[in-house]
Amino acid sequence: MKNHAINKHRVVALAYDQLCTFEFGCTVELFALDRPELDVSWYEFAVCAAEAGPIRAAGGISVLAPFDLELLDRADTIIIPGWRDADELPPPAVLDKIRAAHQRGARLCSICSGVFILAAAGVLDGQRATTHWRYAERLAQRYPAIKVEADSLYVDVGQIITSAGSAAGLDMLLHLVRRDYGARVGNLVAQRLVVAPHREGGQAQFVPRPMPLDEGGRLASLMDWLRAHPALPHTVSSMAQRAAMSPRTLQRQFQQASGLGPVDWLIRERVAIARELLESPHTPLAQVAELAGFGSEESLRRHFRRLVSTSPGAYRQRFAVVLQTKRFNLIRQCYKVFEIQCIAIVNWYERSIWQLQQWYTCG
Repeated sequence: MKNHAINKHRVVALAYDQLCTFEFGCTVELFALDRPELDVSWYEFAVCAAEAGPIRAAGGISVLAPFDLELLDRADTIIIPGWRDADELPPPAVLDKIRAAHQRGARLCSICSGVFILAAAGVLDGQRATTHWRYAERLAQRYPAIKVEADSLYVDVGQIITSAGSAAGLDMLLHLVRRDYGARVGNLVAQRLVVAPHREGGQAQFVPRPMPLDEGGRLASLMDWLRAHPALPHTVSSMAQRAAMSPRTLQRQFQQASGLGPVDWLIRERVAIARELLESPHTPLAQVAELAGFGSEESLRRHFRRLVSTSPGAYRQRFAVVLQTKRFNLIRQCYKVFEIQCIAIVNWYERSIWQLQQWYTCG
């Protein structure tokens, strides 16, 4: 992502007739709103029309897109919030713009059926991707060159990020915020949206039964307690004992609720805590490993690289640049205030001298 202090990162959403309202609304909510409480230079957001004519959205809503497809040539990130029909080939002009954007290095993101636009443009050939579980088989059959991960909530291969259906789009968009601004900002945005900062597991947990049984809220209480005490030496037995259930029941309920076993879920929570700690340059790596519950730097490095695809040191260095930029902007703001105050004092002094001169002249 570009330096926030120099250029704002331009996010462009692609609007089309029969627009998917929820997916489009998620995109607008994430990127269009001003977020002064974050103390970062937020995204620049715009909407462009995929084609001429009215843009009608689900629910009887009409959308006015102020820009045409030419805006995609200046986009840093392009969001495709679904597509009206997985069996309809997108307009050639749209596919040409997507190919051109991919060629120049723009970030391409799709929600739900929007992946069919990326697939039709050919930019997903040889790549991993996902979509709503209802479309996964159709995508794999129609585009065999794509490695479809039907169980994933979202798939990030660097330049291209695809998500599963509906709410999984929010997971992917929050992931983009974490990529660009770090875990702390991502968590703050999630809090404002009143959603979990990061959901673990895949789509399979939602297909057979959206709401797994959690008698008396014991599993939810255990998860909250584990998040609050990550540094303790947790085992499946100790977690089961705290939740007042057998280890086998604990394994089953964790799998149903999150798509992960309790140990895998805990490792991901610890990595999330480590990411936030690493954004502070004053916490030594050994202390990060201890506070997050990894016990050793080597364990932290191994799990961090596996889940974040970078080392703790590289992650810290990346967001240290953002922190330095914020400090520079703060110093510059303080200097401007000081400069204004100095000018005000000089003006007051000059007015006072002038008034004294007038007084002596009149006297």
